[in-house]
Amino acid sequence: MKKMIFYLLLAASFLQGAAMAQIPVEVFAGNEKATLDFMFFRFFGNQAGKQSPWLFFSRNRAGVDYAMTSNTRLPQFGFTEAVSFNHKALKGVAPVLVAQIFNTGVYAKAGIQFARVKTKITIFSWLVSELKNDPSVDYFLLFRYTPPLGTRLHLFTQFETSNAWNSKTGALSLTQRLRGGLKRGQFQFGLGTDFTERGKQEFNFTSNTGLFLRIEF
Repeated sequence: MKKMIFYLLLAASFLQGAAMAQIPVEVFAGNEKATLDFMFFRFFGNQAGKQSPWLFFSRNRAGVDYAMTSNTRLPQFGFTEAVSFNHKALKGVAPVLVAQIFNTGVYAKAGIQFARVKTKITIFSWLVSELKNDPSVDYFLLFRYTPPLGTRLHLFTQFETSNAWNSKTGALSLTQRLRGGLKRGQFQFGLGTDFTERGKQEFNFTSNTGLFLRIEF
C-alpha cells in the first residue's frame, strides 16, 4: 500500500512538470485561523503537443490557528495528489487514483471522478474510497464561475465541499468553503468563509471568515 502511494506521488510530481500549468496560490486570513492553499488540475500534453486524456489534480493546504499553544490547536496540513484517465467517450467521467498525506496519516484511495473545465465554469468532483477494510468514503465537489464584468475584470465565485464518512464508526466530517470577489489578470481577491462539522449524532461546528488573495504563478 505504501509503495503504491509512493509511486503515485512520484508519477504525479514527474507529470506535474510536463503539464506546464499555472499554479494558483491562495492566502486566506480568517477570524480564527490563517491558511495557505495550492490547488490546480491540468491535462498533460502528449508527444504531439496536444492535450492527453491524463489529468493531474494537486491540492496542498496548511493552516495555523491563532489560538495555538505548544500542545493544542497545532498547525494542520494536507497533501492530495490524484491522477485520472479521461476518455472522450465518457464525457468527463473517469477512474481516479488518489494519494493523501494528512496529520493523521497516509491514505490511498480510488474511485470515480468528473471534470468539466471551461473558460468561465469549472466543475470538478469525485467519489473515492480507501483501499482497505472498513474504509473511509470521500465526496469532493468544486464549482468555480468567473464571468467577465468588462474587458479586464471578472467576477470570481467558488464553492467547495469535502465530505468524509467513516464506514467503521459512522462518523462524518463535512467541510464547505465559499469564495466571492473579483478577478483581474493573475489576481483574485475578496471575501471567504469555511465551515466544518464533525461528529456522529452530535456535531462540532466551526467557522472561519475573512479575506482571501489568490495569485496564479
